[in-house]
Amino acid sequence: MLDEALDLFLGSRCVGCDAPGRMLCARCRAGLSTRASVAWPSPVPEGLVTPWATEAYDGAVRALVVGHKDRGQWGHRRVLGELLSRAVLAATADLDPEVPVLLVPVPSRPGAGRQRGYEATTAIVRCAAARVRSGRQVAVAPLVVSRGAADQAGLDAAGRAANVRHSMHCPSALLARVARRRPTAYVVVCDDVVTTGSTAREAQRALEAVGLAPVAVAAVAATQRTARQVTRPVGLGPWRG
Repeated sequence: MLDEALDLFLGSRCVGCDAPGRMLCARCRAGLSTRASVAWPSPVPEGLVTPWATEAYDGAVRALVVGHKDRGQWGHRRVLGELLSRAVLAATADLDPEVPVLLVPVPSRPGAGRQRGYEATTAIVRCAAARVRSGRQVAVAPLVVSRGAADQAGLDAAGRAANVRHSMHCPSALLARVARRRPTAYVVVCDDVVTTGSTAREAQRALEAVGLAPVAVAAVAATQRTARQVTRPVGLGPWRG
């Protein structure tokens, strides 16, 4: 209700069809995908676990992501969280339902959260967790911290990979605290958009460096989609702290 009141007060328009009213009208929201699929980038970063995404990164979805991340339109987090939850559910559908799922947001660059006033990706992940929680145990754990990387805009796949290489780590204090609360869990790396997969792969590397092996990447959207069937990587099990 608060989001609706703000949209009315601010005189907003739908990011999908430009109709006056809500920032995403009922018709455009109903047109969003209800299921996620495997979304491999091209080329695929070596060792990247299976990435899942619910939407293509264009049109209304792109406007939602950009508005939420860069324009302070925090009300979009619920729609984006709903889309992300579908990717998480698809990524974990074949896993033991008795084992909790740990959602690890990809971190922002240092200072980005302070500039925005909130951690955009973490906000989306928390909304997704609230939806997934009705079907299985799930928790959000910001285990990965960014040491700093340049803006990725305009970089190709090789440039993005070089830019983020070894730019993330897992502080031991955070790791120990989560391990006490969740001694066993499946780890899923979460992001808003999979572009080249470099950022998700770096977050995966940081987790693997401390003994955590993510089972999948889940995202709201992907810039490319591939319909080919893939085999889930062998040997990926739950984290046992």
